[in-house]
Amino acid sequence: MTRFDAEVGVVGVGTMGAMTMWELARRGVSAIGFEQFAPGHDRSGAGGESRLFRTAYLEGSHYVPLLRHCRRRWEQLGSDTGVHLLHMTGGLMIGTEGSAFLDAVGRAVAEHDIDHEVLDTDALRARYPQHAVRGGEVAYLDRESGYLRPEVAVALAASEAERAGGVVHRRSRVTEVRMTDAAVEVHSEERVFRFPRLVVAAGAWTSALLSGLTPLHEVIRIVMTWFATRTPERFHEDVFPIFVRQSDGFDVSGWPSLDGATVKIGLNNGWDRVTDPDHLDRTVPDGLFGEVREAVRTLVPGVVPEVVRAGVYMDAYTADHDAFVGPLDWDDRVTVLGGFSGHGFKLAPAMGTVAADLATAGRTDLPVSFLRPSRFASNVTAADRVRFGRRPHR
Repeated sequence: MTRFDAEVGVVGVGTMGAMTMWELARRGVSAIGFEQFAPGHDRSGAGGESRLFRTAYLEGSHYVPLLRHCRRRWEQLGSDTGVHLLHMTGGLMIGTEGSAFLDAVGRAVAEHDIDHEVLDTDALRARYPQHAVRGGEVAYLDRESGYLRPEVAVALAASEAERAGGVVHRRSRVTEVRMTDAAVEVHSEERVFRFPRLVVAAGAWTSALLSGLTPLHEVIRIVMTWFATRTPERFHEDVFPIFVRQSDGFDVSGWPSLDGATVKIGLNNGWDRVTDPDHLDRTVPDGLFGEVREAVRTLVPGVVPEVVRAGVYMDAYTADHDAFVGPLDWDDRVTVLGGFSGHGFKLAPAMGTVAADLATAGRTDLPVSFLRPSRFASNVTAADRVRFGRRPHR
């Protein structure tokens, strides 16, 4: 009879893994997590001091029920720890009237009765003079949006999991995952651990651990940029909501000032590909800042258009820019969470709930079937099955 080290193993205790550990621990499920750095680190997708929380979701209105679940869980984590993690500042979605961007936002608002206000050009200019508004530009003010504190949220989710009985192995790199008939094995630099169920939430490293089994398309370098403000009082969260704006050919997001001196404004597109997540290039030549400087100069005149600080991160993308969340198609003992494609942090509590549901009950009530890994053409070969451990499809 196989002796297991815990009921569930979790590979990667970053954004998704920490929330999975927290959810399992709250249910009294024994779990061991493995993190090659430490929860809350800035060497992958979670970082940058603030991340958007949007409910009027331009990526698809089908995300809204998940986002509302997430809001409750982010608030619960804040309540459990006594730390203000989710700041509901409201969110401006600014664009040209009739654009595909604002139409997508409008569908989410209409289908889910999101608390909002539509601002025409004159109203937008009058209420938010921080933005240089062009003729024909309008905005949705989504009152169910704001920002999150990423590093502290991940660190606290992991520590809360430990407080409730979970175990996190920090600075513990997993070298191999194998599925045998008896157990799912996690090979770390310390020893081999065995579990009846495993969650893999390894971010950009997922395809290295499960090569051929997960549909990662590419890993993209993300650069976040901060700018000094001429009038800091006009960029406080009480008067300057988070925003997403598509205007004059620019696609940017922005956050209120957290330090009373700078504002984070960044391009929504990734910068370039990362060929090896172990060697993320965290240097950015000044010449690459030209587009974001011009966006700030054009759209946010109260901000000095020179980058005073930059942070480099990376996100794993799928071909359709939606994540894969669910059991491996050919071995349902393993749940994979990955490919969040630049818009996953806000969704982490829902993903933790789904992973805990699947690892304990084999099903979930949250509406995530559109994220199932099997929607991608399977690349699993006979060689893959031998390499990871042969197990029949169920």
